[in-house]
Amino acid sequence: MQRSVWNTQRPGGARLKFRTFAAFVGPSILMMLLFIAFPLVTVFINSFQVTNPVFTTQEVETCTPGFLTQTCTTEVKTIPVIGDDGEVVTVTEWVGFASYANVLGGERAMSALAGFDFGALLRIDFWKALRFTLTFTLFTLPFVLGLGLAIAVVVNNAARHIKGPVIFVSLLPFIITPVIGALSIRWLFYGDGIVTVWLEALMNTDLSIAANGWAIEFLMMFYRVWHVAPFAFVIFYAGLQTVNQDTLESAIIDGASRWERLRYVVIPHLMPLIVFITLIHLMDAYRAFEEVIGFSSESYRITLQYLTWDYLTPDDAGNRAVSSASASAMLTMIGVVVLLAAPLRRTWRDHRGA
Repeated sequence: MQRSVWNTQRPGGARLKFRTFAAFVGPSILMMLLFIAFPLVTVFINSFQVTNPVFTTQEVETCTPGFLTQTCTTEVKTIPVIGDDGEVVTVTEWVGFASYANVLGGERAMSALAGFDFGALLRIDFWKALRFTLTFTLFTLPFVLGLGLAIAVVVNNAARHIKGPVIFVSLLPFIITPVIGALSIRWLFYGDGIVTVWLEALMNTDLSIAANGWAIEFLMMFYRVWHVAPFAFVIFYAGLQTVNQDTLESAIIDGASRWERLRYVVIPHLMPLIVFITLIHLMDAYRAFEEVIGFSSESYRITLQYLTWDYLTPDDAGNRAVSSASASAMLTMIGVVVLLAAPLRRTWRDHRGA
């Protein structure tokens, strides 16, 4: 026994433990460096660079059909330079914060802010996307938390034989693919959708929901709550199973109502889970993209994630604004960090207090 203990305390044993630790953690660290850290550094560098094709001027002679009456004209055209590999030659220039200024609106944004002309500011794509992204994220958060907690409380107090079906039905919106879910809501309201037809018959008027920005915004928020609330429900339902029953019974004996038990016993117990769901929702909703595609809201409402994708869409010449897309992505990441600062600070404070 002493020999065994001595062997585990030798330096060789310590090296064995480190090798075991490295064998488990090493692949994860490698994947994080390869698929997270390296792309992030690349995007950060690209946001300060602009890559443009190299053009040259060349005289091109154009002749009309015919022999005796043939007319030829010479004009100077600008054409891209083709390399030996058959690809267009490009040059990369370091432009500093020019891409960030271009995304933020530059002089247009500065003049709008100086004149307190917020209407002109919101006509700039970035600020338009930022306004909707923040509204979309912060407005849907309390509904996701409230609806998820309400469903969890109802299911937790339901009879045993109906809990299974209720849980299954409640999870369906979360199981459906996001784009398919968005299209399902869209088909109910757009054009001759079932709900639109009912509303037109009830109000005796014609409705065109797809032509109203506020209606599209409402539907996008409604879809987000409908899609994400089941996730909050699952987390809260699991947390309700760990509530101290002795504390609840004591509250009942003291005459506490159902609302008072929920407010003073259940919600404080679930507070770490509330912070966790808040973190997940803020990160996910701030990077919303499926809603814009599913509801075809590009003309009315766009998100920061969609703006980044739009910069990467090739133009008529096949060029992509990679530098602007990288700057937009970095600004989106900064926004996520700012939003997460408050709940992370609370989590750290609770951890130190514990």
